Amino acid sequence: VVPAVGDYATVIWALGKSVGDELQYTDDKGNSFKLQIVGLIKDSILQGSLIIAEDEFVKRFPSVEGYRMLLIDCPRQKIATVTDKLSFGLKDFGLDLIPAIQRLAEFNAVENTYLSIFALLGGFGLILGSVGLGLVVLRNVLDRRGELAMLRAVGFDKITLRKMIFHEHSGLMLGGLVCGAVAALVAVGPALKTPGAQAASFSLVLTIVAIGISGMIWIWLAAKLALSGEMLDALRNE
Repeated sequence: VVPAVGDYATVIWALGKSVGDELQYTDDKGNSFKLQIVGLIKDSILQGSLIIAEDEFVKRFPSVEGYRMLLIDCPRQKIATVTDKLSFGLKDFGLDLIPAIQRLAEFNAVENTYLSIFALLGGFGLILGSVGLGLVVLRNVLDRRGELAMLRAVGFDKITLRKMIFHEHSGLMLGGLVCGAVAALVAVGPALKTPGAQAASFSLVLTIVAIGISGMIWIWLAAKLALSGEMLDALRNE
């Protein structure tokens, strides 16, 4: 049994295995041997591969000559220089250098696409929810028409009352929006810190701004609609 280490996503989801499970392989001579998963690496650039000791590999696959992949440990600030020198010096060997961050981003491209789609749909849902906010404000203000009519009777004009209602409900809406955004950032913070993770910051900020603007518009329209028309009957009831 040969110990092997694999990428977490590859072993768990592609192979349906876990630590301690075994896989059957055939070497160059047609003999079967077993690989045992002894370790998993999360968010690695080795997706699709299982890693075993070099001596075990040479023993079972002697027909494979040389190395097909090299991992280069290089300081971040010298990546461009090292890439240029190695590409020029080994151009006859067809060397293709890919930064580890780019490799991880390519692996996560499909996942990031789905996340972007769901984020867009969620944004639309929140914008529609702001319409519901306008309806709630409208219902609340209609229930208070008697109170508002009495304020009109003692000298408050419609513009002042409309501003009062707008500031009251927009403050609640913005407070809820800020609390929700902070909670969301705390929830996804660990995922954003993983190597190769990509966050569509611009689209997320744009969505939050759109929600805020939409909510403001619906609150203003609800306040304006509730204060329109004759309020004499509401005053009599009050």
